[in-house]
Amino acid sequence: MPLVEAKHLSKSYGAIRAVRDVSFSVDRGEVVGFLGPHGAGKSTTMKMLTGHLRADAGAAVIAGFDVADDAVRAKQRLGYSPEGAPAYGEMTVREFLRFAADLRALPDAAESVRRTLELCRLQEVAAQNIDTLSKGYRMRVGFAQAVLHDPEVLILDEPTDGLDPNQKFEVRRILKEMAATKAVIVSTHILEEVGELCTRVIVIAKGEVRCDESRDRFLARGADLNAVFRQLTA
Repeated sequence: MPLVEAKHLSKSYGAIRAVRDVSFSVDRGEVVGFLGPHGAGKSTTMKMLTGHLRADAGAAVIAGFDVADDAVRAKQRLGYSPEGAPAYGEMTVREFLRFAADLRALPDAAESVRRTLELCRLQEVAAQNIDTLSKGYRMRVGFAQAVLHDPEVLILDEPTDGLDPNQKFEVRRILKEMAATKAVIVSTHILEEVGELCTRVIVIAKGEVRCDESRDRFLARGADLNAVFRQLTA
């Protein structure tokens, strides 16, 4: 059974159809690059998959649980980092992660926080207020809350956008360490993520899936990936 299933998802905002009949599934061990230009429908699809936005039609299923009908059990198995990695800036990194652990009623919150700080290499800033951190560290804190409960599914919206090369390397390193036991969806408009991180590529444009194939097949489309991307999203 796939860990993530998007079944004919559609969403409109007034007369604007943001997502149109989007379907795909993701198995354990896959890292799917969800690619598309700004305004393509990536974030709207992510929000429907995570239960933060109700679909007009279709269904989103996480580890066998419908996010609309069985939201608690679906979200227990899901880690989500939305674009911009929002957090409570007045909290320290450790306080924020402990707050997230308590919200999830984790049985050993202190150990979960310790393990996550180590995994995400946040120990040196654990006592700092989040609003004093660089963008790279703030993004990493958002990622940390998503993996805190060791979920089966990770959905990450633009997790490396605006990061410098070293920061991108750290995020990719963490994802590669975890990917074998999880289903991961990484929404991005950065084409370099495909070769560095993904095992599969889904391209969306104007709310519709234009491409769903393995990384190798996508890369074989041409040496100029930007040209390939423009053609697929035209």
